[in-house]
Amino acid sequence: MTATETTAPLTGEGARTIRIGTRASLLARTQTDLVASALTDAGATVEIVTIATDGDRSQAANTPIPQTGVGVFVTALRDAVLAGEIDVAVHSYKDLPTAAVPGLVLAAVPAREDPRDALVARDGMVLGELPPGAVVGTGSPRRIAQIAALGLGLELVPIRGNVDTRIGKVARGELDAVVLARAGLARLGRVGEATEVLDPLQVLPAPAQGALACECRADDAPLEGLLRATLHDESVATAVSAERAVLGGLGSPCGSPIGALAEVVEDLDDDGHVVERLSLRAVAATAEGALVRGSATGETEDAERIGRELAAELLADGAEPKGLAEDEAQRSSTRSAQDDVQPPPAS
Repeated sequence: MTATETTAPLTGEGARTIRIGTRASLLARTQTDLVASALTDAGATVEIVTIATDGDRSQAANTPIPQTGVGVFVTALRDAVLAGEIDVAVHSYKDLPTAAVPGLVLAAVPAREDPRDALVARDGMVLGELPPGAVVGTGSPRRIAQIAALGLGLELVPIRGNVDTRIGKVARGELDAVVLARAGLARLGRVGEATEVLDPLQVLPAPAQGALACECRADDAPLEGLLRATLHDESVATAVSAERAVLGGLGSPCGSPIGALAEVVEDLDDDGHVVERLSLRAVAATAEGALVRGSATGETEDAERIGRELAAELLADGAEPKGLAEDEAQRSSTRSAQDDVQPPPAS
């Protein structure tokens, strides 16, 4: 990008085109369209640029994702922003590694979809109605660990592929049910196919599930300002920062069996005034596969500290999520693939 392009206005006459990078999957493009529409409504001119990632290539070839699974769905997008090939990268926030990247800034966290997990089961059944021995597909160590802990006698099997592939296995009788992120189903207009939305008391979602993240170059202050003014939801950003602080505090990659859910809720202070506070719950696995749970509350401005302190409590209670994550990584893909529908082949 030239200096002239960088200094050109972002809206109105003579505005530069904002190039928004996205993965090729239908879900990724749908999410990017939400961002593009908001910027267009604000008077900006946008162009959507498709970027192939290592995770997409692995999924398309049905080859194993590297065991670490860290950043496989985001690195190519981030590199394209830094190289000036695109101006904005739109990510599923749960895919982002917890470490920041020099030269990039998280400019906006838009409104969040319902972060809970959803069940799609045969015969309209809910989780508790599935008979012992029923085969349930999921590619997530987090979901496997939590559903197994419910003691329902279900057979939990790893599964790869897009939403069509996964739900199709239920329709064809190959599986009795699959578990997916409700957010992905909702954004694709398919939430009506869920037979149950799982209660977080049973299955906590992944940190940042249902949230999006918009990154741009750190030296592009005008674009950062436009993204923040147009798209940013501070309550969502606060909640997600606490959830991701749990993940970071446990020192674990995003594919680990860790669940976390934070909410900004109204409360009364000592003088009876309504104030906003943060409520956070988390779960992690021990090396033996048992689950440890914890919760915390506090001031919204202390979100990251609350998350780190809750992670420390989980570690003190025996959480060692890396071990189980590494075991499951041999048999499952990273969580991002659970939500994706690949674009149809060219005719």
